[in-house]
Amino acid sequence: MDRLEAVGDRELRATLLLVRARAEPVTADEVAEAQGIHRNVARFRLERLVEAGLLSSAYERRSGRSGPGAGRPAKTYGAAPELRSIAFPDRRYETLLRLVLDAVPARGRTRRLRAIGAAYGDELARGLELRPAKSLRAGIEAMCAAVRSLGFQASVEEVGDGRAVIATPTCPLRPLVREYPDAAEIDRGMWSGLAAHALTGVTVEEVECETRDCLVDHASCRVHICLRRPAAN
Repeated sequence: MDRLEAVGDRELRATLLLVRARAEPVTADEVAEAQGIHRNVARFRLERLVEAGLLSSAYERRSGRSGPGAGRPAKTYGAAPELRSIAFPDRRYETLLRLVLDAVPARGRTRRLRAIGAAYGDELARGLELRPAKSLRAGIEAMCAAVRSLGFQASVEEVGDGRAVIATPTCPLRPLVREYPDAAEIDRGMWSGLAAHALTGVTVEEVECETRDCLVDHASCRVHICLRRPAAN
């Protein structure tokens, strides 16, 4: 089964969106409960999505115990890195992006591209009705939840001392960045724009954002966000 066939199946698509909407990987039992289906049906759908390359699987202990008596590790399913977009018919957005990048003057290029990304993040945040939170952790958690609601998995990896790290295997702009690395500035601007909406009293100019590992196969993108002024955590 290929990716397009998988997302074209209504039941598989619903399962994929459910997994991407979760902050952590899920088990077949959790999917079965959430969708009101038998666990064997849930497992079949999850395995089909793994076969299509849309999910990855692993084993982990869910009881919090280790050593003798801890029980068998549970098989979990999480979003696989999305390295290219899924479209039918092929809309060739990457070609459009290349033309846009070529049209941006070299002078002030970084600033302009980041501003475009920030405007895009602002549009996303307004559409999602993303509200400012009083603490950095709450704001970053809200950002990730908002992105997940769009079907792009993201979770908080680290928060502390005015900085945070978000792990996202399915960053919305990752396929474009992989095709044209210059687009990374647009990606960083997008996350800065989202953060400005998610945090109380913070503007885009006060958010420093760096994206890493976008070009690394089988790895999540890591979005490093840092505030230029002290922030409550």
